[in-house]
Amino acid sequence: MDNQITLKEKIGYGFGDMASSMFWKLFGMYLLFFYTDVMGITAAAAGTMFLITRIWDTLFDPVAGTMADRTSSRWGKFRPYLLYMAIPFGIIGVLTFTTPAYGASGKLVYAYITYSVMMMIYSLINVPYASLLGVITPDGHERNTLASFRMAFAFGGSLLAVALIEPLVSIFSENDTPQRGWQLAVAVIALICVQLFLLCFAWVKERVRPAFEQSASLKDDLRDLWQNRPWWILLGAGVAALIFNSIRDGATLYYFKYFIQQDAAFQLANTKVTYSTLYLLIGQGANILGVVLASPVGNRIGKKNTYLLAMVVASVGSIGFYWLRKEQLVLIYVLQLIISVCAGIVFPLLWSMYADIADYSEWRNGRRATGLIFSSSSMSQKFGWTIGGALTGWLLGYFGFQANSMQEHATQQGIVLMLSWLPAAGALLSILFIILYPLSEDRTALISKELAVRKQQLN
Repeated sequence: MDNQITLKEKIGYGFGDMASSMFWKLFGMYLLFFYTDVMGITAAAAGTMFLITRIWDTLFDPVAGTMADRTSSRWGKFRPYLLYMAIPFGIIGVLTFTTPAYGASGKLVYAYITYSVMMMIYSLINVPYASLLGVITPDGHERNTLASFRMAFAFGGSLLAVALIEPLVSIFSENDTPQRGWQLAVAVIALICVQLFLLCFAWVKERVRPAFEQSASLKDDLRDLWQNRPWWILLGAGVAALIFNSIRDGATLYYFKYFIQQDAAFQLANTKVTYSTLYLLIGQGANILGVVLASPVGNRIGKKNTYLLAMVVASVGSIGFYWLRKEQLVLIYVLQLIISVCAGIVFPLLWSMYADIADYSEWRNGRRATGLIFSSSSMSQKFGWTIGGALTGWLLGYFGFQANSMQEHATQQGIVLMLSWLPAAGALLSILFIILYPLSEDRTALISKELAVRKQQLN
């Protein structure tokens, strides 16, 4: 097989996370708002639903990873999941944003079922997709580049989803209900996602094979993972980073609707662009800039140092939100720009580090469990997202939030905390974890060389 990583393949790999991230962004920024202000579920009930369903989904990720590790087909271990799960992903995504004609209890049960199934399908396509980074190439710098392509397209997908969703909802709701508007708007996005997954399947190759061909049991794989210190450290850092990100994302629409209390920012082609949409677009554009910076800066000063620098700046910038008044929109957007650049730097570094950990595990134990290792990265994402999403709903309830009504001053200040001190705490916790991360660039390069020698000896 040709070992050259072409531009087409890098783009194809990016398409996979572009698709995943479009729905990830809808879930992180809009789903709680959809449940409270469109479907009519209380914030506290939605927060509890997020906690319960996402804990199950988090535990399901390693199952998906071990399934993928044990898959054997003419397309490889991981690519078949992109082919077979793409259409179910789109269908259940639309159903998740569909409001049934039930009472309050029936709607809550419907939300539990559709969201649980959605996240299981998400795991079955996203965990194998993430694992591809460990088998496309063994080269560390190429992995940095692929991770940057992945995250650039991921944030591009998020940017596209943010740019489309509110205008589409507005258009489809003009002659129908808001509930129908949301359903049709998400259907448009789902069609795009299905096509992107299929292109990723068609354009990407699997090249890396284990140095040792063995049939390790799941028990062996889990024991290796349990004893993998770098994995535990990166797991903690990833969870904390997602808490930081999910609280900020989940509180954004509430911040603009109930604290800023302003609607349209400007008209674009007869479409209203709100202050919240502008804020989110700036954030996604800045994320892409951060992704572009991640690979050259990480290759120059090291992944660990780059991660630390980015998270320190993100935590300081988040704290700065606390003192901004609702009239200071320019400063609000400037801080959003700075924080989002830092977030864009962090996430491709996390994925590249997980690829290094897969090599470390094979070097240390003589067995390769790429799917299980990468499922842990997805697990950390979802666990951090679980905590952040549940906290967002619970905090809104604690601060006295009432949907579609004027909020008390204490509630408004609580929403401001959810854009400032609370996410900053997650960023600081992530910093503490990554300080302990032991795999330097020199060590990962040595591990890669030793694995290559083992493979040559077997051949």
